[in-house]
Amino acid sequence: MQTSSTSTPHAEAGNARVSVGIALRASLVFIVLCGVLYPLVTTGAAQLLMPKQAGGSLITDESGKVVGSELIGQNFTDPQFFHGRVSSIEYNAAGSGSNNYAPSNPEMIDRTKASIEAWKENNPDVPVSELPMDLVTNSGSGLDPHISPQAADIQIPRISKLTEIPEAELQQLVEKHTEGRDLGVFGEPRVNVLKLNLALRELLS
Repeated sequence: MQTSSTSTPHAEAGNARVSVGIALRASLVFIVLCGVLYPLVTTGAAQLLMPKQAGGSLITDESGKVVGSELIGQNFTDPQFFHGRVSSIEYNAAGSGSNNYAPSNPEMIDRTKASIEAWKENNPDVPVSELPMDLVTNSGSGLDPHISPQAADIQIPRISKLTEIPEAELQQLVEKHTEGRDLGVFGEPRVNVLKLNLALRELLS
């Protein structure tokens, strides 16, 4: 003879209340751990161990005024200074990204032609065939603050002519501000345009 047991409505209601109580307590615990304690610990550790990076890697001028971040490029147009990469978002950090144009896209072609024409106008002594690609192409984020050492070197004749600073001195300035590969392996040598232009401004003043 088989017997079967069934739970009463009262017992089922009690089990449901217990389950809801456990879920609420677990949710509160994880909210405190992940939403309060973890951010506080990581923020505190970052401020303690890497205060500059945690603060946005800000760059100040000789007077101590914040002039930008070493992580975000700026749009330099004065021909006396080094120019950075093309940015389709004008280096607006509020909305990083760029148009994912194919090489055959008409807007991409027009923009590249305009960049080349501007180069020819500002650098008549340097042939277009020597123009590095990073000076006429957008980075993936549109915020890249770096150019290649070659892209900095090729601008030296123009800057030397306009500022009357010897090319050899400008070359030393570029070499001083050239950063190597990360850990000696990752990435490529690069020059931070903002840092380079701040050093150039000191020479001019």
